[in-house]
Amino acid sequence: QVQLVESGGGLVQAGGSLRLSCAASVSIFEINAMGWYRQAPGKQRELVAAITSGGSTNYADSVKGRFTISRDNAKNTVYLQMDSPKPEDTAVYYCNSKRYSGTYGEYLEVWGQGTLVTVSS
Repeated sequence: QVQLVESGGGLVQAGGSLRLSCAASVSIFEINAMGWYRQAPGKQRELVAAITSGGSTNYADSVKGRFTISRDNAKNTVYLQMDSPKPEDTAVYYCNSKRYSGTYGEYLEVWGQGTLVTVSS
């Protein structure tokens, strides 16, 4: 069972920078895709960015050009670099992993506990 631990959240000024980290308990080579989602008060959880085991990435339109997802295979860690954040980026950010299980014939999904990011104007 994969376990994910996020860190790096906090208060940041608009236009600043912040980096979130997500450490996995297994080699991320074993994980098909990892991503960052966020949930603001009163809103649904949404995808922010994702990266596959092959290194392909995709981003929500709202963060393209400002946020960057990356992975350090040696540290089993995925990062979300948040540059020029805006107040509307304020949310709880969750790390997510999807790993294919041959036993169950489906992708198993795991969530981290979430880390709060507050962007002040």
